[in-house]
Amino acid sequence: MPTLSPPVETEPLPPAQPVAPTFQQRLAREFRRASVDPAAGADRGLTNLVGEPIDRVGNFASVVMAMRLATTVIGILLASGQLIAGHTSTIVTTIVVTTYAMIRSFRPIRYTGDLAGLAAVVAEVALHVAVVDLTGNWASPWVFSCITAVSIAGFARGYGFALRIGIASSLAISLPVLLDPARTPADLRTCGTWSGMLLLTSVIAGYGRRVSGEADRERDLALDRLSRLADANALLYSLHRVAQTLPQSLDMNDVLDSTVGRLRGLVDFDALVILLFDDTDGHWQVVRTEGCTLPSHLGPTDLPPGPRDAIADGGVVSMPALGASTPGFDIRSGSGLYAPLSARDSIMGLIGIEHREPARFDHRAGGLLSGFVPPLSLAMDNARWFARLRTVGADEERTRIARDLHDRIGQSLAYLAFELDRIVSKDREGERVSEPLDRLRDDVRGVIREVRDTLYDLRTDVSEDASLAQILEQYAERVRERTNLIVIVDADTHARLPILQEREMWRITQEAFTNIERHARATTVRVTWRCDGDRAAVRIVDDGVGFEVGRAGRLDSYGMLGMRERASSIGAALDVYSAPGHGTTITCVLDPTGGSR
Repeated sequence: MPTLSPPVETEPLPPAQPVAPTFQQRLAREFRRASVDPAAGADRGLTNLVGEPIDRVGNFASVVMAMRLATTVIGILLASGQLIAGHTSTIVTTIVVTTYAMIRSFRPIRYTGDLAGLAAVVAEVALHVAVVDLTGNWASPWVFSCITAVSIAGFARGYGFALRIGIASSLAISLPVLLDPARTPADLRTCGTWSGMLLLTSVIAGYGRRVSGEADRERDLALDRLSRLADANALLYSLHRVAQTLPQSLDMNDVLDSTVGRLRGLVDFDALVILLFDDTDGHWQVVRTEGCTLPSHLGPTDLPPGPRDAIADGGVVSMPALGASTPGFDIRSGSGLYAPLSARDSIMGLIGIEHREPARFDHRAGGLLSGFVPPLSLAMDNARWFARLRTVGADEERTRIARDLHDRIGQSLAYLAFELDRIVSKDREGERVSEPLDRLRDDVRGVIREVRDTLYDLRTDVSEDASLAQILEQYAERVRERTNLIVIVDADTHARLPILQEREMWRITQEAFTNIERHARATTVRVTWRCDGDRAAVRIVDDGVGFEVGRAGRLDSYGMLGMRERASSIGAALDVYSAPGHGTTITCVLDPTGGSR
């Protein structure tokens, strides 16, 4: 058995003295730091809806495309004189830059935090810096292309990396000028102006990337919460389907396919029409036709006499003699049977079958259709609500975030780019640019405030601890601070709706405020919120310029359609009243008892 020897006393070692890193070690450390995405910890593992890694540059694809196209066209115009004169270097660089821009238009740079994406970003910057150095440094016609390259670096990895790229690019272009003994003070001013513009572009692009990343994370969290809620509700709907012993699927197309097949086995017909009532605008949606052709939507006055009588009577109506005076859905039909589809004590759809022969349907056919309608109504209503539950908020929320970022940040970045171009033009003409630069600095601060407001609005939401009444007061205060609007809030605080319904009512209100800020030119906005725990209504009234309600361009606009879809997803009714010069009133009423209809 081995024995342990006694410990040997030794002299303690002197403390290690810090060794200053060598130049090679500092260079390697900086390379490693530049090779690691600073946001990789937050972005790693995040994927889009189809499981692919998030492409950070792809979030700004439209901005990058517009900037690349604009700077390429500007470069060709600036180089046109040298091209006509036949300068070889200008011809070669024009071909290189134009070809590269065309390739990147079809195969844009992707950055998902990997080394391949980093190499593509660095190669983009290096290519354009080399072209600029070969064609006159800051006097090169391709100097504007460096703005696109630096912006891509900021969109990919943030403003820290973009600042390094901007500084490196500025030094690479400025050094030949600074080392030239024949340089003039005008050359130094040009170097300073363009270098400042590249650095400012890198900061703006980096902040845009930061806001986009945080918005993506907020969106993923929201989608995760909605996904869990959808799973629970889908289980409840499945249990309800089993309890009712319905053979149909909860998918609307499966329900319609099964309906047509079983009905064709019971009754002989030449044409079939199934409609769903859209309670947000009072129109009928044509969801299935057989043997005839109809538009996708029908107005309240577009229904033939037979369907109108069926809706009025609330039961099956037989039309034994269809013709020119009493037409059906199909002008060739000679007889028809029509029945309303009811769910929760309200009409939600209509079914009609027609035959080309007169008096084709007898009492037996009417009885069969009458017994067929109740299970069909229940199956279609389940499928409709299940479809709404699966899609509630997800697609529209993603689109709204993209639209907010584009409308606020995208337009502001474009404005700053144009202002920079104007300042550069003034500088070339020998004019003083200190005052425009001061205004541009204030504009940049304004863009940063817009970014903060957008991010704060995206984070603001109804929760268990924050009711809609509280959110309205907070949001109204922010609107007062950033605009000249007088916002008056009158909200009930004693009762609340379920979170999902209250959240959709809040988003409708927020979208209304967005439209007021952008289009209404109003001075006063009044918001009224009423809720008794089961029923609720929100009304937003402004004294702005208003618009013509009959104009499809405004009512079918992006925001208005989103508001209608949100109202429909929770079974609410949305009403819009406006007239030119008389402001706009938007009312959303949620009444499960049907009193809002």
